[in-house]
Amino acid sequence: MKVAVPLSIAGTAVAAAFALLAARAGADSAERVIQVTAKRFEYSPAEITLKKGVPVTLELKALDRLHGFSVPQLGLRADVFPDQVVTVHLVPDKVGRFEFHCDVFCGVDHEDMGGAIVVTD
Repeated sequence: MKVAVPLSIAGTAVAAAFALLAARAGADSAERVIQVTAKRFEYSPAEITLKKGVPVTLELKALDRLHGFSVPQLGLRADVFPDQVVTVHLVPDKVGRFEFHCDVFCGVDHEDMGGAIVVTD
């Protein structure tokens, strides 16, 4: 027995299938999110490894007081506030090791507060 499917139902099914494929493709290309915390006198994680050309969002949050996040070689700079998430978007365009540091004085060991973003191929 042959069942006739109305064209509008078939069209809806095709549209739903395309929407599902588009959603899956979008999930695969979504930016990677890395949470970074700052507190006297450290960042966690202290080293962040990224892939060249792959978009990433850094979510920065201070646990105790105002800090800075500065990566001069990548042109990044942000104030990092206590209990507030600050987002920094980045698409690394060169391979290497790029040091970051706190550029808002936060106490005696402020000069030692730093880390690195490592970008690989």
